[in-house]
Amino acid sequence: MGSTGTVLRELRGAQKSAKGVSLYSRYVNRPAGRVLAAGAYRAGLTPNQVTVISALFTYGAVASVALVEPSWTLAVLVYAALAVGFAFDSADGQLARLTGRGGPDGEWLDHVVDCGKLLLVHTAVLISFYRFGELPSDAWLLLPLGFQLAAVVTFCAGLLREHLGKAAASARGPSWAAAPAAPVSRVRAVALLPADYGVFCLVFLLLGAPGAFRAGYAVLAVVHTLFLAAFLAKWFRELKALRAG
Repeated sequence: MGSTGTVLRELRGAQKSAKGVSLYSRYVNRPAGRVLAAGAYRAGLTPNQVTVISALFTYGAVASVALVEPSWTLAVLVYAALAVGFAFDSADGQLARLTGRGGPDGEWLDHVVDCGKLLLVHTAVLISFYRFGELPSDAWLLLPLGFQLAAVVTFCAGLLREHLGKAAASARGPSWAAAPAAPVSRVRAVALLPADYGVFCLVFLLLGAPGAFRAGYAVLAVVHTLFLAAFLAKWFRELKALRAG
């Protein structure tokens, strides 16, 4: 087992492509995940165990949003737990690539945890609104449901786009499957920031000011819905082109 510095260097060489990744994930979450993956490697943890650690941080924060009255202390603790959970979510994949111990079971577990996270975080906001929020109107209770729909459909449609695209490319032979990747666009990386889960987590720093939290959460809900419409149109065109190509 090499030194932590050696492990970090090996992890830097085992990164996924930065294409389609926002600046937050590229320069904050992935580097944080790399440090956690190195620590997990030194501790002898498996990628699946790291996924479970990610779930514990994330689901603990989500439960706190639903069960504890909003305050500035809660805001900091929830954000910190969500951010650490997201970093561990990056670390499990990095550790799997480093050790070669990844597999369908690990990918399945990771996706199950991610899907549960997207469902529960907005459910927790809905519960918090109902239990603790002095809402201007009961219509605000519909907002987390709409945000949840946009988040889950984006997640599931993105997974399907990835797997169906790979299957179609593989069926067309090595020349399609090994097609050169498009260059990484910094403009796209900046544009994707509002849709990044790590940026979404920042809104929980406003939990101590319920009105500001509602406003920030509503803005992000609108932004994510617009991104969903753009993603669906893009992914449909891409899959249609694969069929026709």
